[in-house]
Order: sequence, then C-alpha cells, then structure tokens
Amino acid sequence: MAAGIKIEKLSFSYTPGKEVLKSVSLDILPGEKFGIVGPSGSGKSTLLLHLNGILTGEGKIRIGEIPVAKSTLSEIRRLVGLVFQNPDDQLFNPTVEEDVAFGPLNFGMAPEEVKDRVRETLESLKLNGFEKLTPHQLSQGERQRVALATVLSIRPGIIAFDEPFSSLDPSMVIQLMEIISSLDSTLVITSQLVLPVIALCDRMAILKNGRIIACGPPKQLARDTQLMKSSGLDLSFYRDMCRELWK
Repeated sequence: MAAGIKIEKLSFSYTPGKEVLKSVSLDILPGEKFGIVGPSGSGKSTLLLHLNGILTGEGKIRIGEIPVAKSTLSEIRRLVGLVFQNPDDQLFNPTVEEDVAFGPLNFGMAPEEVKDRVRETLESLKLNGFEKLTPHQLSQGERQRVALATVLSIRPGIIAFDEPFSSLDPSMVIQLMEIISSLDSTLVITSQLVLPVIALCDRMAILKNGRIIACGPPKQLARDTQLMKSSGLDLSFYRDMCRELWK
C-alpha cells in the first residue's frame, strides 16, 4: 500500500562544518510520483539515503505514521525500497533468482511464497527466463530492471530511485519510464536528467547546494528559464535543437 513521506528540517553533514543537506522539508503524498532534480553534488542521493535510515541527520522524517528511527528501521525498510544508481551495488548473489528472492527471505517469507513472488516479479518486468543467469551476463538496462525487481519483490509502499536514467541509451530510458509509470507505489525519483522527470512526475522539487529552492508542477518549473539556468538545469539547448529538427 502506497505511503506518504514527511520530511521536516532535515540537515546532514558527512564532515563537520560542511552541510550537504540544509533544513530540507518536503511533503510527498501517498501514491504520488515525485521528482527531485539538481546538479551533481546538490545532495539528491544523500536525501534518498535518509528515507530508510541508511543515513541519519538532524530533523524528522515520517513514512506514513512511522518515524524513521533506530527502533523502527525493520518496519521502515519493509515500506521503503531503494533502487541505487549503479545496479551492481544492488546485485550481489550468484543468480538473478537469488537476488530477487533475497528481500522476501530476509523478511521471513516462506520459501514457497518466495518462489511465487520471484516468478510474479520477474514476469512483471519481462524478465522471464533470466532466473538462472548471473548479473554479469546482462546488459546495463537488464541489470537495472533486475535491481528494480529486487525492490518490487518486497512490495514496498515507497520506491526511491537514485538517478535511474544514467548510463541508459534513449530506448532503455523510454522502456524504464514505461515500467516506472505503471507502478502503484509512492515514487521518489532523483535525476540530473530533467526531461524524464517532467514526463513522469506529478510534482518536482529542485535541490541546489543542499536546499530546496523550488517545488511545484514539473512543466511549470521547467518553463521558468531563469530558475532552471540558476539551478544548473537549463533546458534551452534541447528546446532550440528540437525546434531546428522539427521546424
């Protein structure tokens, strides 16, 4: 079941005196597709790692009605699944089947139920027949889908994607966008690539130097040329090139 996210005045530093996140506050609704865009180093990945307690900063985060805290981590990690930027960080078992089964088994699901869950999840991502393959036999796009399958297999209420479109060619980006758009969970998608986020998301926040500087409908924000330029996300080059191609 989709869950909401409430972040209140979240700050975080890897080293003293150098804040990566600076009093970030966000409300993300249950079932919402929410994008977070910003240039490299703006704090996007760091923010995602707070959603299931991998990192802990100052401030408050609630997943549904549950606060993210040491005492709630087991429950939080059932609710929030993270899909890392590099699928190789997520795939560590000898076969695809074992990777997808890892989460359900770790949460105590019976082996027969896990077998059914793995089959259903792989079918949903058109990965039938991949069960016995090793991750290194797969293309980048296939590994990305298997990484998503490892998260979908636990049926989380929230799925957070860290730069899901990086290192994918255009056809793979479109394929992944179609998969993401079909998901029923609350989705949080961080990306330097703004166009897929605009196409997918209900709302979008712009993160710059650890602060949220704007939040609203993606197309509305993207039309604000000065805002996008000041955020390092200028789309005017793509606009002008498209006009040249299709004028």
